[in-house]
Amino acid sequence: MSEFIVHSIPGSPFGRAVMATLEEKGARYRLMPVMPGTLKSPQHLALHPFGRIPVLEHDGFRLYEAQAILRYLDRVLPEPALTPTDPKRAAQMDQVLNVCDWYLFQGCCSVIGFQRVVGPKLMGLKPDEAAIEAAMPRARAVFAELSRLLGEQPFFARDALSLADLHIMPQLDFFTLTPEWAELGTPYPNLVDWLTRMQARPSFAATTWERVADMAKAA
Repeated sequence: MSEFIVHSIPGSPFGRAVMATLEEKGARYRLMPVMPGTLKSPQHLALHPFGRIPVLEHDGFRLYEAQAILRYLDRVLPEPALTPTDPKRAAQMDQVLNVCDWYLFQGCCSVIGFQRVVGPKLMGLKPDEAAIEAAMPRARAVFAELSRLLGEQPFFARDALSLADLHIMPQLDFFTLTPEWAELGTPYPNLVDWLTRMQARPSFAATTWERVADMAKAA
């Protein structure tokens, strides 16, 4: 199997989901770092016409959109399988994948994570407290629903790790770096326990912001 190339920025939760999936599969991959501020450059737009990350290259094939990349990886690297064979559990996985993109990231992590973590760390910006406060009702609703969807099961597709866990973990992990985590996470011990287990997996230990930054320096 030829090498996988991941175009991403250290700290990107979507890029981390892709790399963590490759780690779970035991696949060889290389990070092609994208410099902050270059997403709209002609060079990057040639890879991703909407100027986002990540982008995957594999054996002459190029693909963007994190969910599409995760599904592709699960097809070309079938072991271990990360999509349930049971239709209902697969549907639950798909539902969580979409909750992640449309509700957890959009308007929650994209606001709170940016204002608390990305902006200050990469751009020296002060958090916009009004923007954070405005995002909190949506965040509370999303965390409540994620807790309900997880229930007492060990993973979001019940008893086995799936793409849903790998996709959503980097987003929730971002919140642990913010003071809002105390309010959002504490009411849901099942989510906190799940996140602790996910953080302990070698795939996520290998793809922390710091580890990926080291990869980018070595690239």
